[in-house]
Amino acid sequence: MARRARLLGPNMSTFYEEPLHLVKGEGVWVWDAQGHRYLDCYNNVPHVGHCHPKVVEAICRQARTLNTHTRYLHEGILDYVERLTATFDGDLSMAILACTGSEANDIALRMAESVTGHRGVIVTDHTYHGNTAAVSQLSATNPPATGDGSHVRQVPAPDSYRPLGGQAGQPHAQAFAAKVQEAIDSLNATGHGFSAMLLCPAFLNEGFPQLDPGWLGPTQEVVRRAGGLLICDEVQPGFGRNGERFWGHQRIGVTPQIVTLGKPMGNGHPVAGVVTTPDIMTAFRRSYRYFNTFGGNPVSCAAAMAVLEVIEEEGLQDNAKQVGAYARAGLTRLALRHECIGDVRGYGLFFGAEMVSDRARKTPAPQFVNQVANAMRERGVLLNKLGIHGNTLKIRPPMPFSKSDADFMLETLDGVLHDLGPALE
Repeated sequence: MARRARLLGPNMSTFYEEPLHLVKGEGVWVWDAQGHRYLDCYNNVPHVGHCHPKVVEAICRQARTLNTHTRYLHEGILDYVERLTATFDGDLSMAILACTGSEANDIALRMAESVTGHRGVIVTDHTYHGNTAAVSQLSATNPPATGDGSHVRQVPAPDSYRPLGGQAGQPHAQAFAAKVQEAIDSLNATGHGFSAMLLCPAFLNEGFPQLDPGWLGPTQEVVRRAGGLLICDEVQPGFGRNGERFWGHQRIGVTPQIVTLGKPMGNGHPVAGVVTTPDIMTAFRRSYRYFNTFGGNPVSCAAAMAVLEVIEEEGLQDNAKQVGAYARAGLTRLALRHECIGDVRGYGLFFGAEMVSDRARKTPAPQFVNQVANAMRERGVLLNKLGIHGNTLKIRPPMPFSKSDADFMLETLDGVLHDLGPALE
């Protein structure tokens, strides 16, 4: 820790009260420098499992052959984009490859501006979409100390446990869409105008509220009617993680004009992307001379292609559906034993429980969740928290997560909650 501060600067964040020094990963397990093993219930970056041999071999094989940029021709990027865009619907048939989700969202904002001629963007008030100068202006949870964010409007994040308007389902959906309309009106009253709404279609950072297919329909109609674009950030819910469909926007039933990809795309190798329509891509290419030295290089494309192949060959989307349902059922049973569990939610292999100090009043218990996460780490299970109130356990394991892994996690959580007792704030 002293070396980190001396070499990397102050305020370098770590997880847990006692930071982990990891030295090895395999499948859904990681090991620390002392040889302790931990069940990874948190990391979606090693999407198909830590150090998956097929991905590792693909990286090594291509690195031994050639690695350069896309100003030279290579078939790897074309083969990959063809296979990737085949998983999308409609006109989402072209892609730009980059290195990080931040870059992907930065490109998406520029695409929206090039098409609409406007700069105004709408996001939720508990979102995170990256850390470039442009994208960091969107965040209410990690706001930059400098820069002009006057073109950004934030709407209340959806909360199925405490819905806008006091009623779940379509009344909640209509209330959210009304807030989006207010934000559009505000932007149009300025010189910025309205270009796009950027959202995670599963609202993961917001605490992954339980929203049924069709819930975003009123919002999509408001955005379309105002002449704006819908951008879906699939960095967390994509690549089969939700179990029901390959992409989060497909599960909730919307059709974005731009989709951004990142983290799990290369199983830890830095690959990201933007998928869009031919018309939008053409407008962007005419407005910007965009080139990325490392985006779409042969090694990155080999890693990304191997991830798609493993998802299909190992049936990982169906595994996410089956094991996710099993784990959520286990959490629901724990809620009968522990009053601190106020709400269980999730889809596929992102799920969790909102912790409360008073279930009747739905009183958030964020400090208690910190205790839970640290106690789980001490007992060999890695998970963390997020959400509007910072009180939702975030469980988002690699996709090979099994029912026996879920049993171990649930048994450990049961013991931790029993030992900690009622949630107190």
